[in-house]
Amino acid sequence: MAKINIIAAIDNNRAIGYQNKLLFHIDEDMKHFKQLTTGHTIVMGRRTFESLPNGALPHRRNIVVSTTMKQRELAEGYSYHKLQGIEVFSSLTEALAACANEEDIYIIGGEKIYQQAIAIAHRLYLTIIDATAPNADAWFPSFDGWLLKEESPRQGYSFRVYEKVKG
Repeated sequence: MAKINIIAAIDNNRAIGYQNKLLFHIDEDMKHFKQLTTGHTIVMGRRTFESLPNGALPHRRNIVVSTTMKQRELAEGYSYHKLQGIEVFSSLTEALAACANEEDIYIIGGEKIYQQAIAIAHRLYLTIIDATAPNADAWFPSFDGWLLKEESPRQGYSFRVYEKVKG
């Protein structure tokens, strides 16, 4: 059975984005994301996929969850280059069932997918940024009740790993 991991960068108010863009661009955070997700399956919502400038992320199985972006409709409105290397499912449940035999799955956003996945995830990989974004329109769900397992402080942010409290 696959382990479901969530990975996100959040500010002090759990904000994650504004106008379909990340709030903060920290090189070390991008490297951390790449290190954790390379070689694994990543699952994202349609808007997160649309925010990727070059389409599917390399060296990963890219799954997009969308009720409006069906496999047969992909040719309309998207460049072929951007669509190469993705699979589309209409629900998170379908997407996770398609990769149930994999070791690790990473949920990479956005807000709606995080809200659905938080109840079934095993681990959170969060970059906690010690700042408050001036503008935000997407937030990470509450993760009260999760246990902090690891913390790697940096200047202005920290990498944290949380695990679900069993009970």
